[in-house]
Amino acid sequence: MRKVRKYFYNTTTHRYEKFVVPLRTRLLRALGFLSASTVTALIIVAIAYRFLPSPGEKRSKQDIDRLREQYSALQKNLSTLDASIADSIRSGKPAPRTGDPYKYTATDLLINHLEDDVAALQARIRMQRRSYDTLEHLVKTKEDMLAAIPAIQPVSNKDLSHIASGFGYRIDPIYKTPKMHTGLDYASAMGTPIYATANGKVASTAFEEKGYGNHVVINHGYGYQTLYGHMVRIKVRPGAAVKRGEVIGWVGNTGKSTGPHCHYEVIRNGEKIDPVHYFFNDLSASDYERLVKIAAASNQSFD
Repeated sequence: MRKVRKYFYNTTTHRYEKFVVPLRTRLLRALGFLSASTVTALIIVAIAYRFLPSPGEKRSKQDIDRLREQYSALQKNLSTLDASIADSIRSGKPAPRTGDPYKYTATDLLINHLEDDVAALQARIRMQRRSYDTLEHLVKTKEDMLAAIPAIQPVSNKDLSHIASGFGYRIDPIYKTPKMHTGLDYASAMGTPIYATANGKVASTAFEEKGYGNHVVINHGYGYQTLYGHMVRIKVRPGAAVKRGEVIGWVGNTGKSTGPHCHYEVIRNGEKIDPVHYFFNDLSASDYERLVKIAAASNQSFD
């Protein structure tokens, strides 16, 4: 359909000119339309909320109707029981119950039966609650234990290039003789962050001039401890609680060390064990195999 163009006669120019609605007028019309639409929508929504039930109200009404039906059925059953007991009393055949049957109506019998059922249910609930409490305690204990097992590398090592020396007999860098190396050496730049590898509490922080230099020992519980040596600076204090992944210090070259690195040990039940098997939160299966090969290489340690 063609759009109809409107014209008006301009008395100044003495010509018919195209009628143009001013921008202000168009904006006011649009604003008026939007306002009217908004008010209409609000009125419709208000009417809907006022007169139309919500899904929750519908469900509640259905539940109430169902309970009313059940209540009516129960009332009929009670009436039937009352009639049956009355017949038994008139015929001289009392209902099978201890005590004087003439003192009880069907409602009394039903209430007593329900009370017995409720008592049994309460006993079952108490037993289940004790079972749930026990299960919850076991789950919490399991979670705490998993969080306490060393499971990440102490230094960021995504490309696996920072392992300088592994666990086992290595050449001592000072005396040039084979010596048991009780941890992993991570060669990293001075000041690289060192992370707690599991949840625990700082057991000690100390300095050894001819040993680990500035070092931290964390007690994780469940028989586990970890040691982090040769730090340039220690961040944590003895007794502090730490979380896995929390920074506890920075890589340095203190103590008996021939270059900036972090010496890392895992101690289980007092025995120093190979830390390479405690990175399961950090490594894929293929990365783990690569790291084991790198750490097994016979070379010179850094400390």
